[in-house]
Amino acid sequence: MRARVGDRIILAAEHIDEPTRDGEILEIRGTDGAPPYLVRWSNGHIGLIYPGPGAVLRIGATSAGGGPPPATVAAPPRPLMPAAPSKGAPPVVGPGHVREWNVRVSIFESGDETSANVVLIADSPGQISARGTAHRSSHDPGVPEIGDEVAVARALRHLADQLMETAEGDVSQLTGEEAHIRAV
Repeated sequence: MRARVGDRIILAAEHIDEPTRDGEILEIRGTDGAPPYLVRWSNGHIGLIYPGPGAVLRIGATSAGGGPPPATVAAPPRPLMPAAPSKGAPPVVGPGHVREWNVRVSIFESGDETSANVVLIADSPGQISARGTAHRSSHDPGVPEIGDEVAVARALRHLADQLMETAEGDVSQLTGEEAHIRAV
């Protein structure tokens, strides 16, 4: 990982009930952009970190005061409703709407219980997290992969439900009518 002062760093939670952390890199103490980094977290705390493999770096991002969008965003945010082309005009074909979202999955197993926490890290609608659990019956063989699969699937389903609710809210706000989006 190579960073510059002003870049933003996002760390997924280490435990299920903890929030994802994000902050601005204030100082680079390694050579040539390498860690450790002195970071001002969004909660105001400042600390020195060596980011692990789950860290996401948003190059060129600035603090909440504005500035350029993160380098991971390939296109500017689109309006909820595009402008209608004039009559007879050919449709405008542009580069398209390109975004990169990351989903961080953390799985925790304890005895017969498995829980999974998923976090969507996105520019819009922002960070959303969800949780799923699985419980192994005492008469079933202990196969951790099955608990992992069930807990993660349930967490992803909850995440998908939240995204659908967010989309319905956006459509309702745009149209002024109650919206229902089918999950196909």
